Amino acid sequence: MSWVTIIWAMIASACLTLAMVHLVIWFKQTGQRAHLLFSVTAISVAAIAACELLVMRAQTIERFGTVIRWAHLPVFFAVVSIVGFVRLYFHAGRPWLAYTVCGLRLLALIINFLSVPNLNYKQITGLRHLTILGGETISVAEGIPNPWTKLGDLSSLLLLIFVADASVTLWRRGNRTERRRALVIGGSITFFILVAAGNSALLHAGLIHTPYLISFPFLAIVMAMGYELSQDVLRAAQLSNDLRESEQRMSLAVDAANFGIWIRDFARNEIWATDKWRELFGFTRSERLKLECILERLHPDDRETMRQALTKAVAGAGRYETEYRLMLPDGGMRWIASQGRVEFDAKGQPVLMRCASLDCTARKQAEQEMLLLRQEIAHVGRVSMMGQLASALAHELNQPLGAILRNAEAAELFMENESPDLDEIRAILADIRKDDQRAGSVIDRMRALLKRHDLETRPLGLGELVSDVASLARADAASRQVKLDVDVAGGLPLVRGDRVHLQQVLLNLVLNGMDALNGVSPQDRCVSVTARLDGTQTVEIAVSDTGHGIPAEKLAHVFDPFFTTKPNGIGMGLPISRTIVEAHGGRLWAENNNGGGAAFRFTLPIAEEAAAG
Repeated sequence: MSWVTIIWAMIASACLTLAMVHLVIWFKQTGQRAHLLFSVTAISVAAIAACELLVMRAQTIERFGTVIRWAHLPVFFAVVSIVGFVRLYFHAGRPWLAYTVCGLRLLALIINFLSVPNLNYKQITGLRHLTILGGETISVAEGIPNPWTKLGDLSSLLLLIFVADASVTLWRRGNRTERRRALVIGGSITFFILVAAGNSALLHAGLIHTPYLISFPFLAIVMAMGYELSQDVLRAAQLSNDLRESEQRMSLAVDAANFGIWIRDFARNEIWATDKWRELFGFTRSERLKLECILERLHPDDRETMRQALTKAVAGAGRYETEYRLMLPDGGMRWIASQGRVEFDAKGQPVLMRCASLDCTARKQAEQEMLLLRQEIAHVGRVSMMGQLASALAHELNQPLGAILRNAEAAELFMENESPDLDEIRAILADIRKDDQRAGSVIDRMRALLKRHDLETRPLGLGELVSDVASLARADAASRQVKLDVDVAGGLPLVRGDRVHLQQVLLNLVLNGMDALNGVSPQDRCVSVTARLDGTQTVEIAVSDTGHGIPAEKLAHVFDPFFTTKPNGIGMGLPISRTIVEAHGGRLWAENNNGGGAAFRFTLPIAEEAAAG
C-alpha cells in the first residue's frame, strides 16, 4: 500500500472514529447537539479526504471532474456544521452572517452540479502527473478555472469573518473556559480555513500545481473541536462524580437529620419522595403520590393553611415554611415541620418544588410540657405571693366587714324606736351595700390571682390596672410604713394584655420594692409606680424604690431562675415576671437609680385599636 493511501486513509479513519464517539454521546444525551454537529463535521472531513484520494488516483479527465463535483457535497456539510457548531457552542455569532455563509455555500453547491465538469473548472484540458513521497505518482488537473469559483471563495471569506466575530464576542465575556474555547476552536477554524481557502485560490489561479489538500486543515479543525468537546466530557464526568459524592453526603446528612424529601415536577405532574418521607406520611414505596392524597393525610384544620402556603410559593413567593399535624392510619397524630423552595424557568413558570419534612412531634410535646410547667410555676408564684399578702388582705377585708357590722348594729337600734327614721336606715343600708361590694372586690381579685388560666389578651387601661394593684398592696404598705406613690400619665393609650398576669407582674415588683426597703428609716421608705408613653408603639411602667439598690455583681443575675437576695425567697418571681412580659411582646429589665435604690421597668405594646386611632 502506498504512503498516499495510508496517510489519507488515516485522516478518514481518525475523523470517523471521533465522529462515532461523539455520535454515541449524542444518542445518550440528545440535548447535547454540539456533539451531533461535530460528528457531521468529522464525517464530512473523512469524505473530503476520500475524495482527495480518489482525485489523486484518477486516470482520466472525466473521473477527475466527477470526483471534484461530488467533493463539494461534503464540503457543504462541513461548512454548515461548523457554522452551527460555533453558534451553538459559543452562544455567539451574528445570525445573518451565519445564514449568508450557508446560503452562499448552498448556491455554490447547486451551481456546481449544474456546471460541467464542476464548479472549479470550466474545462479540464488534461492531467499532469506529479511524483511525491519518494516516487508515488498522483494526478493534477490542467484547465480553465470556472468564474463561479469566486462564489465559494466569498463563502469562505464570510465564514472567516463569522468565526472571528463569534470568537471575539466569546473572549470578551472574560470567563477563563470561554477564552480558551475562543482561542483553541475559534483560532484554529480561522487559521485553517484561511489555509484551505488559500490553497484552493492559488491552485485555481494556476500559481501552484499541487493536489487539493483541504482535508489537512479541516483535520486540524476537527482535532481542535474534538479536544474542547473531550474536555467538556471529562468535566461532565468529574462533575458527575462530584455530584454522586455530594448526593451521598447529602443522603447521609438527610438520614442523620431524619428529614424526608419530596420533589414535585410540574412539567410531568409527578411527585417523587424518599423512603423516609413515605414512612413519615404512611405511603408505601410503590404507591403513586398525588398532591390531593398528601393533603388528605393532614389534620382537617391544617389542610387549607398548607394548600395556601403551597399556592403562594408557586405563585411567586418561591418558598414556604409551615408546621402542620399529620393524621396517621392508626388514628394517631404527629407534627410535621415542612419547608420548600420553587424553581422557576426563564418565563417565570414553576418547574420544580423541592421540599423537606421533619417529624417535630417530640419538640411540640416538649414545648407543650414546658408551657404547662411554666403555668404551674406561675401558679405557684401567685400562691406564694398571696401567702405574703394574707395578713394585708385580711386587714383590708376587716375594714368593710367591721363597717358592715357597725352599720347593722346601728340599724338594729334605730328599728327599736317606735317611729324609726327611715331615711337614716336607708342611708345605713346603702353604706352596708357599698362595704359589701368593696369586700367582694377584694375577694374577686384574690380569686383571679390564684386561678390557673392561659393568656387572654384584650385592650386594657393602665390607670385601672395600676389602681387595682395599688389597692391590693396599699394595706401591706401601710403595715410596713411604706409610702406607695402612683403616677400614671393622663391620656395614655390602651395596651393589649392579660389583666391577671400583668397584675401578677406589677404586684410582684411592688412587693419586691417593699422588701428592698428593710433597714431603711421609716421617713425614707417609698415605692413609686409610674407609667408613661415610650415611643409610638409601647408604654413603659416603672416600679422604683428608695432602698440600697442592687449590688453591681448581682444586677446581671436578678432574672436568673432560683437566684434571690431574700433570705426566704425562692428566686422564681422575677423569671416568671419576665416570661409573662415577653409573652406579651414587651421586655423587663432592672437598673439602679442615680439617687439610690433600684428600678424595675417593663414595656407593653399599645393595642392595635389605640394605634390605629
